[in-house]
Amino acid sequence: MLPPVSVARVMQLLAGAGVVAFTVLMATKVWPYLSLEPGIHFLTTKSDATNESILFRVGFYVHITSSLWVLAAGLMQFFPQWFRGRAAWHRRLGKLYVASILALAAPSGLVLAGFANGGLVAKVGFTLQCVVWWLSTWQAYRLARQRRWEAHTEWMIRSFAVTLAAMSLRLESYGLFYLFGTKPIETYLTVTWLSWTGNLVLAEVLVQAGLARRLLRKARFTTPVGPRAEAVAV
Repeated sequence: MLPPVSVARVMQLLAGAGVVAFTVLMATKVWPYLSLEPGIHFLTTKSDATNESILFRVGFYVHITSSLWVLAAGLMQFFPQWFRGRAAWHRRLGKLYVASILALAAPSGLVLAGFANGGLVAKVGFTLQCVVWWLSTWQAYRLARQRRWEAHTEWMIRSFAVTLAAMSLRLESYGLFYLFGTKPIETYLTVTWLSWTGNLVLAEVLVQAGLARRLLRKARFTTPVGPRAEAVAV
């Protein structure tokens, strides 16, 4: 007889499967761009001057590629049971996630924000998203260095919520357009903000509900320190 599975576990698996499916989908979307051909797919929405900008092209290719492994590395951190007895792998993936956001994905996103379609509203929305992404990830890293594991995990939840904004943007776009009949420009400008602010609200609800503590308990990266047990670096 199979052991009972909690609702939380089912939700975790479904959410993880959704992120995996989205990552695979994005990989298939990114592949054609690796030819470096300027006049394909999303790039056709940009002016000739933008497509000829070295800054835009470098930012675009860095962003679409680094965001893929950031998604994958970040997702694995939310299945801590995979790392029981393998804390070093958890740390390596965490460092990959943090370094890729701080050095590649967020800075390149800031570059792309300056070229965003939709005018000032879209540019400001994407810019703030990248700033919040960078700062929340940096805060998570800083807290890990201080060995404040619960606070570190809380900020990693917030960081990954912003990482998932690309997924939310597409889902919300379809929902607004097909369910509510919003105009394309209205849809685009709405999801420019809603995709990451909505994710942060949900992340905060999960943090306040104690998700960080539950993840740490499942990880069981513990070593005795005096009368208490302290988590090993994540």
